[in-house]
Amino acid sequence: MVSVLIEQRIVVKFHFKLGKTATETYNLLKEVYGSECLSRARVFEWFKHFKDGRQDVEDDSRPGRPSTSKTDENVEKVASLIRYDRRLSIRAIAETVNIDKECVRQILHDNLNMQKVCAKNSHV
Repeated sequence: MVSVLIEQRIVVKFHFKLGKTATETYNLLKEVYGSECLSRARVFEWFKHFKDGRQDVEDDSRPGRPSTSKTDENVEKVASLIRYDRRLSIRAIAETVNIDKECVRQILHDNLNMQKVCAKNSHV
């Protein structure tokens, strides 16, 4: 299934090829998609891309750190560390497995269905 953003970019490309203006296209997108509509700036940006000869409506790959830290191997490493000692901090796990703390948090929450629990001593 095509995402709403890609669908709208296809519409922008279609309107560009028909010779419509970016403003006309934006107004029609607002009418059809309402609150899920691309911003006016994005419509104009995509019009410029198509004017410059771009054919693809998909996002360009961006530089930066690849999202390869959340692998099955790392999930298993985190799971085994937690099975060994449930009191380990996210920072300690991240340093042991050598991945980002946020990635460890996501693995614990999303993959292992764990959540943070406050362990305070209650004086009854």
